[in-house]
Amino acid sequence: MSGAGDDPAPIEHLIARFDLETLDRDLFLGDPGPGDRRLFGGLVAAQSYMAAARTVEKPGERPLHSLHAYFLRPGRYQLPIRFVVDRIRDGRSFTTRRVVAHQGGEAIFNLSASFACIEEGVSHQNAAPPSPPPEELPVHRGGPWRRAPDEHNPIEMRSPDGLRKQGEALSRERIIWMNARGPLPDDPRIHTALLVYASDRNLVSTSVRALDEPRDGFQMASLDHALWLHRPVRFDDWLLFVSESPVAHGARALIFGSVFHRDGTRLASVAQEGLLRLRKDGP
Repeated sequence: MSGAGDDPAPIEHLIARFDLETLDRDLFLGDPGPGDRRLFGGLVAAQSYMAAARTVEKPGERPLHSLHAYFLRPGRYQLPIRFVVDRIRDGRSFTTRRVVAHQGGEAIFNLSASFACIEEGVSHQNAAPPSPPPEELPVHRGGPWRRAPDEHNPIEMRSPDGLRKQGEALSRERIIWMNARGPLPDDPRIHTALLVYASDRNLVSTSVRALDEPRDGFQMASLDHALWLHRPVRFDDWLLFVSESPVAHGARALIFGSVFHRDGTRLASVAQEGLLRLRKDGP
């Protein structure tokens, strides 16, 4: 899957981070890889999901349907993360796991994950918002690669924000198309881990769109995160990620997100509360 030369593509680097080392039956070790800033929360969330999934029998028949997590402390790159899994319950229809991620002797992340058997049932959803197709949109930079060259980003992002006319205000609803920058293996756990990873991107910054303040004037961080999966995950085509922030108060903001397939089918729902603190020293 690599491009020219021997250096793997960024998406391969990311997928390699999901390959945890097994230390014991319910104990795993993860490598966050290189980096010089605070560890991106979506990465430790995706690795924690992979640790939980490794303890579920027949994960193809009982995929993830929801997770709820708290970001406890900032993580660091270049320092291994230890994932401790508790097998809370193995039921007929649902399997529940708890994962605590430790780094440098401290807990940095706590995850509860639920896996469910695939069942038939009723179906309904709200329609996806209108958006030009991703092929017609400019590149959007965000998350941990906001200031990096585009080719360093394992997830390609495109947004209609780049089509705004000069002086036109941003919509409070953020629309971003996302796609993996390269081919993916067929393992459904990899596709799910990529969605967990990507679901933490650009959420807290969505709340700034409702304020008449520059983004750099805020200290921002994810506090907690929830994800519900409504359908099997495939991340080998464009996904539409829509987010909005209905309320912010007391240095915290609430953000809701929806993820749709290209055909408008709703794949997932997201909720997150984030720190949104005004910097005392300004931007």
